[in-house]
Amino acid sequence: MSDAAVEIANVSKKFRIYHERNQTLKSAAMRRRRSIHEDFWALKDVSFDIPKGSNFAIVGSNGSGKSTLLKCIAGILYPNAGEIRTRGRLAALLEIGSGFHPELSGRDNVFLNASILGISKSEIRQRFDEIVDFSGVEKFIDQPVKNYSSGMYVRLAFAVAINVDPEVLLVDEVLAVGDASFQQKCMEKFAQLQGDGRTIIVVSHAVSVLRTMCDKGAWLNNGELLDVGDIKPLLNAFDDASRPTPHVDGIGRTRWGSGQIVIDHVEVLTADGLPFARFITSHSAVRLRLRYTANERIEKALFSISIDSSDGTRVWGGNNFESMAPVEIGDGVMDFTVPAMPLAKGDYTIDVAIFDWSTQRQLDLIKHVVQLQIENHGASESGYIALNGEWRVSESQPINGHG
Repeated sequence: MSDAAVEIANVSKKFRIYHERNQTLKSAAMRRRRSIHEDFWALKDVSFDIPKGSNFAIVGSNGSGKSTLLKCIAGILYPNAGEIRTRGRLAALLEIGSGFHPELSGRDNVFLNASILGISKSEIRQRFDEIVDFSGVEKFIDQPVKNYSSGMYVRLAFAVAINVDPEVLLVDEVLAVGDASFQQKCMEKFAQLQGDGRTIIVVSHAVSVLRTMCDKGAWLNNGELLDVGDIKPLLNAFDDASRPTPHVDGIGRTRWGSGQIVIDHVEVLTADGLPFARFITSHSAVRLRLRYTANERIEKALFSISIDSSDGTRVWGGNNFESMAPVEIGDGVMDFTVPAMPLAKGDYTIDVAIFDWSTQRQLDLIKHVVQLQIENHGASESGYIALNGEWRVSESQPINGHG
């Protein structure tokens, strides 16, 4: 028996796009011609397996067929050809408030949504407090959900879905609506579910999130499967293909981006703002300074920094998601300060990038813009992280009163 949670075999799905359509028999008789349409194939003979217990990403550009495939797995859409087999109870978070009745209260919708997912009233009563606590909508649980914000919708729907003990959980871009603290709760819950052997299938444009939480993935393009396998090489290939056409700047660096903001210079400084003389010692305070020029006002700019080891391993990546603010036209500076650089001895490279708040528009990207040389005097450590621990020998202590 296969150990796949989901088997997708030769799946194709088409939609009919109408250019002219007869809405009634009368209009057809009056116009004396049939509706004019064409067939659009959203999925074309797609086949792959999703391993049981994996965090599986489905990636692709807009219109690639990701959400269509997710809806086919959920049973919301049916393929025109091929077959999808799932094993175990399935829960889906595909659209905000799907399965919710706007006139009913949050409390009533918890029971309604759970019944749709196949959970009895007695089961959901046992889990009700946990669901409401996770959602954070306690004060509004008896209010009609038509009065909820989109974020409240998402939190309550997610709380129900993860508490029905699904073997397979499907998640679309819906989680992007939540705030940073809610997204962190979701990541922790995903990790718990995966530790319990559950399978999570995620569709998202947030490549940095997928790189962190997923271990396998599939890449769709125009309805066709381009690649399937381990997440890191797959996302690297998708990243390269998704970037705008690269260009070479005035000092010979290859960069990608629309150019609304341009990174002029990246400096590696001490905490006091002074350049390092030669190298950086592990656990020194380090300030990375990005000097940029904004050619137009950006409502919210996402600055991203990543650090790779000399063998190409991504050892860290982060951004200013929680502190995004408008960027005005002209020159500016973004500082990122590390109180104690935790890298072990070795050579590292830094990539810097700027996106708009949705991460859909890449404004500028420069790879390997800075080289870091880390030293760790007197320490004998391997790997990428400097723990700076202390070794101490002490007299052996008695065990259970015996010497």
